[in-house]
Amino acid sequence: MASSESSSDFLRVLEYRIYKCSSYSSNYVPENIIVDIPSDQSSRWSSDIDNHPQYLILKLLSPSIVKQITFGKYEKTHVCNIKKFKIFGGLEPENMMEILEGGLRNDSIPETFDLKHILGKEGQYFPVKYIKVLPLQSWGPSFNFSIWHIRLNGVNDPSVLKPCLEWFNTYRQKELIRLCMKHFRQMEQPEIVETLQRVTGVPLEDVRLSTLYDLLVTKGDHLQAECFISNALTMGLLSDYINAQTYRAIWTKLSSSEPKPGMRGGHQMVLDPTAEVLYLFGGWDGNQDLSDLWSYEIEAGKWTLICKDTEAVGGPSARSCHKMCLDPQRRQLFTLGRYLDTQYRTCENLKSDFYVYDIESDKWTQISEDTGSMGGPPLVFDHQMSMDVEKRTIYVFGGRVLAHPTNSADEHGLISEPHFSGLYSYHVPTGTWTRLACDIADKPSSKDMPIYRSRAGHSMLFHPRSRKLYIFAGQRGKEYLSDFFTYEVDTQHVEYISYNEFGTAKDSNHVPAAGFTQRATIDPELDEIYVLSGLSKDKDKRDDNVQNSFWAYNIRNSKWSCIYRNENVGEKYWSKMQDYEPCPRFAHQLVYDHVKKIHFLFGGNPGRSCLPNLRLDDFWQLELRRPSAEQILNKCKLLIRKYKFRELALRNSIEALEYLQTKIFEIIDHNDSQQTKEFHLLTSILFCEQSTSVEDISHQNTILDDSGRRVNIRDVHNVRTELFDKLAEFFPESMTQPRANLLDLLPLQ
Repeated sequence: MASSESSSDFLRVLEYRIYKCSSYSSNYVPENIIVDIPSDQSSRWSSDIDNHPQYLILKLLSPSIVKQITFGKYEKTHVCNIKKFKIFGGLEPENMMEILEGGLRNDSIPETFDLKHILGKEGQYFPVKYIKVLPLQSWGPSFNFSIWHIRLNGVNDPSVLKPCLEWFNTYRQKELIRLCMKHFRQMEQPEIVETLQRVTGVPLEDVRLSTLYDLLVTKGDHLQAECFISNALTMGLLSDYINAQTYRAIWTKLSSSEPKPGMRGGHQMVLDPTAEVLYLFGGWDGNQDLSDLWSYEIEAGKWTLICKDTEAVGGPSARSCHKMCLDPQRRQLFTLGRYLDTQYRTCENLKSDFYVYDIESDKWTQISEDTGSMGGPPLVFDHQMSMDVEKRTIYVFGGRVLAHPTNSADEHGLISEPHFSGLYSYHVPTGTWTRLACDIADKPSSKDMPIYRSRAGHSMLFHPRSRKLYIFAGQRGKEYLSDFFTYEVDTQHVEYISYNEFGTAKDSNHVPAAGFTQRATIDPELDEIYVLSGLSKDKDKRDDNVQNSFWAYNIRNSKWSCIYRNENVGEKYWSKMQDYEPCPRFAHQLVYDHVKKIHFLFGGNPGRSCLPNLRLDDFWQLELRRPSAEQILNKCKLLIRKYKFRELALRNSIEALEYLQTKIFEIIDHNDSQQTKEFHLLTSILFCEQSTSVEDISHQNTILDDSGRRVNIRDVHNVRTELFDKLAEFFPESMTQPRANLLDLLPLQ
């Protein structure tokens, strides 16, 4: 059965029993987790110790496709709550694969996670009967692990499971046959490989990879192997590899003649990729809020002042920390929210006005004088807006709610905690607001309404294909957040990708640091999210908090990669680099042209304590470049020639040295210090690759080389096989022999 949804595989709550656990406290037995009683402290499983590994294995009543796992929690925060965990699944308890790695927040809100339940290049469901929960870390230091409740959701309909089980058993048998074929080919037993392939009908690999194997390993024709790789690139067979390579950030400073926008931070920008026009509105110049509206024609490289004061033409008043979104099909700009200093927070000013600008008619219209009174969000700032253009729906999440000064203190005159807004949707054709979720500090309007930890200064992006909102980072009071989750707009399903542990100093090389006012964009075609850093909590001083880093998140692989990081903070350095790279900043704006794959950055606050009112007006273009096809071809050619050199070194040192000085020398990038260093080190192979021992000479698997010296054939085969394996890594896994090795699966007694 394919992985596409059908009417017969809707999710059910799956029944299970406790199969096995590493240890548990006599007061908290494993069976307690089956029923969710958040008010009962004893309704949990607890390990006796906090040492890893501790585990809990659940046995389903029947094989099922387990799609989700939900962790229930105690009614209060608890030191034994699991902070990090892994989930495994399989049909046998001794043979399970990892299907999730994640973590829980230390609160009372249940969390649901999607589990891996699809295998193979055909994208088929695979069933499991056992689920293993492996706690890795608790929230309290050196505390044992507790699991309060687990619910499993999935499919156990026999009509769905029967073909899945049949496919899965066939899949495992085929993979075992392929592993055997790979092993026997490595052992130079081609007749066994051919027999297995003929009898079973199972191919070891794509026929084109078999051709490459024949060229390289059987015939030793390295020149033809280079031609094969060149043709494979032309056919697009290496495209997946190229798209998986890390980007290189190329900044270009854009200059234009007057008029152009002045210095500002807290402004808004949107980009229309079809018209190739960028729009900028408002912001704070260090002394006052602005109400000017600009457009930038990308092709012409020219700014145009559309309106100096939008309020004077029926539009929004001067503002900053507002948000704006674009409907490119109907050419409309929507703007909502703003920041107000305490002295301006009157009852009249605290209304949340909502405007739309029609680009074609150059006309502003006030949609609502106060969205709060229309079922929408109250007046907020540092929130986020995203638009589903197809359904003409705007989503607004978070932001700090502006309160009247008399309402911002408690009965004792103390300043109360900041209040954050929930998640709302606005349907443009009907002009109606809907509250979809509330903040944990608010009272939900119904018992079914979801509750989330709201925040300000976060990022929110809409993916039109998956129909999900991607929400991450931000600030809640004094706490910097780095959780990352999705909200499916049609089903309200939430999936947590990462949680608050991520973004700490020890994870800084793997995920973005916990941040505030970072800027993010999305490419729906490439399934990638890009993040330019803002303020982070890595350092105590604000000056050091603002550092440059740019990250990419691959949605398909669930993986972050740091494209570049520049930790220079000295004024002298950035003065020298002012025309080559934008200095660190926050309250800036970043927009993305997903058609031409180009980012644009404007303005922001450099965070200099000596110049608190300073804002920036520099304008930058950012291109993210991966290695070109030509560069990948040269990389493969260099790899092939290095291995041919190794093979020649086994046979004839003089010929190998000549090959090194000509064929390898000509393909080396001598401006690349790493390549040059590796080139110089190749000569050492001449002194360690020669097979001249008595064992080799007496061995039957030897041949005479040109100089009469005996060379072990097995050494030559191993060198060629190693090269083939390395070249296979450039091709999609669906085309290649299994990555694993049969010997690695052999248990050692």
